[in-house]
Amino acid sequence: MNRIGVLLVDDEPLIRSGLRAILDSEPDIVVVGEAADGAEVPGQVRRARPDVVLMDVRMPAVDGIRATEHLLSAVDGSLKVLVVTTFENDDHVYDALRAGASGFLLKRAGPEQIVAAVRTVAAGESLLFPAAIRRLAARHAHTASGLDDAGLSGREAEVLRLMATGLSNGEIAQHLFLGVQTVKTHVGNVLAKLGARDRTQAVIRAFESGFIPPPEP
Repeated sequence: MNRIGVLLVDDEPLIRSGLRAILDSEPDIVVVGEAADGAEVPGQVRRARPDVVLMDVRMPAVDGIRATEHLLSAVDGSLKVLVVTTFENDDHVYDALRAGASGFLLKRAGPEQIVAAVRTVAAGESLLFPAAIRRLAARHAHTASGLDDAGLSGREAEVLRLMATGLSNGEIAQHLFLGVQTVKTHVGNVLAKLGARDRTQAVIRAFESGFIPPPEP
C-alpha cells in the first residue's frame, strides 16, 4: 500500500509532535519530515518528497504564504499544501489559498478531521469551508475580471457553482445525475479555461469576479 507522505511545517514543536502522533497512527499516512520555518521547506521537500505539506500560516522568518508561493511555483501539481491556522477568517489564509494551497485546516480540529483533510487533498480534492472562504472573498470582490470571457459552457458554469459549495466530484455527479468521470472532465475544463491551478483557485476566482454573489451582510 502506498502511504501518503506528509511534511509538517510549524514553528511550535508541540504542535508538530501532536500532528505527528495523530498522522503516524494511520496505516495509510506517514510523516516524512518536519520544518520549523518556511525557509526550511524547499530543502525538506527535495529530501523527503512529501505528497502533502501541512503549512502553518504564521511563522517568524518565512511565513506560510511566501513558503507556499515559492514552493508551488517550483514543483509540479502533484504536491498539495494544506495551510493550518487558528482563525478561519484570517486574511493570511486567503492569501495562501490564492497562492495555490488546496485548503485550510483549523488548529482546533480534532484528529479525525485532520486525517480526513490530509486524505482529501492527497486525493486531489480541495478542502473548502465555503462560508468562510466566501466571507474572505467578499473583501476582495471584483479584484478579478469577470468570467464572461472564459467561455464556460452552461454545464461547466453549473459545476463551478457546485464546486464553490464544497462538493466533491462524486457529490457533484450525484447532484447532476452524471458519471464521476464526466464531472472530472468538466472540472478539468473549468480549471483550464480559468487558468486555475486547482479547484480552490477556481472557486476564489468565481467569488472575486462576482460570478457567485457575495454573502448578505
